[in-house]
Amino acid sequence: MARPISGHTALAGVLGDPVRHSLSPAMHNAALAELGLDWVYLALPVPAGQLETVVRGLDAVACRGLNVTLPHKQAVAQLCRGLSPLAERVGAVNTLVRHPQGGWLGDNTDVAGFLAPLRTSGSPWQGKRAVVLGCGGSARAVVAGLVELGCGAIQVAGRNATTLEALLGPCRSWAPQLEGLAWRADGPELAHALAQADLVVHTTPVGMASASDPAAAQRCPLTAAELEALQADSTVYDLIYTPRPTALLRAAGARGCQGLDGLEMLVQQGAAALRQWTGLDTVPVAAMRAAALAQLEPA
Repeated sequence: MARPISGHTALAGVLGDPVRHSLSPAMHNAALAELGLDWVYLALPVPAGQLETVVRGLDAVACRGLNVTLPHKQAVAQLCRGLSPLAERVGAVNTLVRHPQGGWLGDNTDVAGFLAPLRTSGSPWQGKRAVVLGCGGSARAVVAGLVELGCGAIQVAGRNATTLEALLGPCRSWAPQLEGLAWRADGPELAHALAQADLVVHTTPVGMASASDPAAAQRCPLTAAELEALQADSTVYDLIYTPRPTALLRAAGARGCQGLDGLEMLVQQGAAALRQWTGLDTVPVAAMRAAALAQLEPA
């Protein structure tokens, strides 16, 4: 039975463009119901040109907290009263928490979400070699997480030299083990790196299921030669979770690799945000996970 909404119901939500496909409303509303909180969590589509107006307006109406997704994770940082040390280091904000002096504190819970399944995987990561595929916004949080795990070598593979350097430059001061790798379709460099990797993290949208492009779900970001280079005892972590498993994880599984997708990262970053908004030490993660899985199940 749906909870009644009244004049006392508090608001939380996720800002993005597009954002109507987000699993976050299902996840968070399930948790809020279990906690017995008179809150509602909404997906709020916000074009880039309206971001400042919406963020200021939601502060004015005492919104309890916000998640931020593409394409606003970097732009929203400029609208915050302050940033957590982690958000400042990563250069991206995915969670807005009410600042004690008004306005918003920007934080990044993507790092905690990314780390959660790795920390429960049973593998020791200290000193290990990691390869990150892609150099977009998600890759920064991934690099921060890999540094926190103590990886001894981190290579970020990018196809665009300018975008790759834009990621590497700000990160070098706190990630001395970080290197860039030109990702060329006709070159052997990536296959060589993959052959030595203990952990491979895919951060690009290649392979993500799309209603407008159903064939996208069959695409794999790695060539046959690159897949062949994967070591059977390595872990492949695809931040995509639609479809489950992705083409990359199917291929990696056939090589004997351990596979992780991005659904648990989504759940755990949301749980970390909810703890901040509510001030609670414990939130119903299992309910959030179940609600997200229910949304992914075919009708």
